[in-house]
Amino acid sequence: MSRRLCVWSGPRNLSTALMYAFAARGDCAAMDEPFYAAYLAATGLDHPMREAVLASQSTDPEAVARLCAADAGAPLIYQKHMVLHLLPHFPRDWMRECAHVLLIRHPARVVASYARKREAPTAADLGFLQGERLWEEIAGLTGSPPPVLSAESVRADPRAALSRLCAALDLPFTDRMLSWPAGPKPFDGAWAPHWYGAVHRSTGFEPPEGEPPALEGEYARLAAEGMAAYERLLARAL
Repeated sequence: MSRRLCVWSGPRNLSTALMYAFAARGDCAAMDEPFYAAYLAATGLDHPMREAVLASQSTDPEAVARLCAADAGAPLIYQKHMVLHLLPHFPRDWMRECAHVLLIRHPARVVASYARKREAPTAADLGFLQGERLWEEIAGLTGSPPPVLSAESVRADPRAALSRLCAALDLPFTDRMLSWPAGPKPFDGAWAPHWYGAVHRSTGFEPPEGEPPALEGEYARLAAEGMAAYERLLARAL
């Protein structure tokens, strides 16, 4: 039976690059945001490439949950999930037999990056509060608090950060996780042409970022709203 690893984050949290790193291991299959279409169908939200997303995946959360619980034939199944996609009425039982990780990034960086791809985000779009609630929920479901990984730590020292993560998950670390070929991947979601341009140009993790960007107006308010939850999770990070 495959081991299933669910990595949860908000958008623009280095989540695609981390998926590429695990897919490069050689023992790992990847699933890209399997609940996205179900989330769009349930909320009616108008996201970029909405119709393409809806056509590419099941919109039935029960069917998606069964897919997430299935054996995909590889020793390790990496599931990239957005915390906002797991709506309150979506099934959770499938999560009990999975390993989980929460990936976080400074809210100001998230807001600035997201706004370049989709204007006027709301707090619900960014996942700051959903992430903390889900961390607590997973701890209750599985009996163990999931590891927290900060995107900044990965960019500062990918080898050290991924080694710590693999140790926390009882997985062997491999240098293969530090690089990948440029370009689209066969497991990319249908939304990749809109969101994945930078990671498609990459062949590894980008160097560390500078200070968080200075935001104004509504963007500054959104980042500030997410800081308390972010700092609580950061205090638990590997």
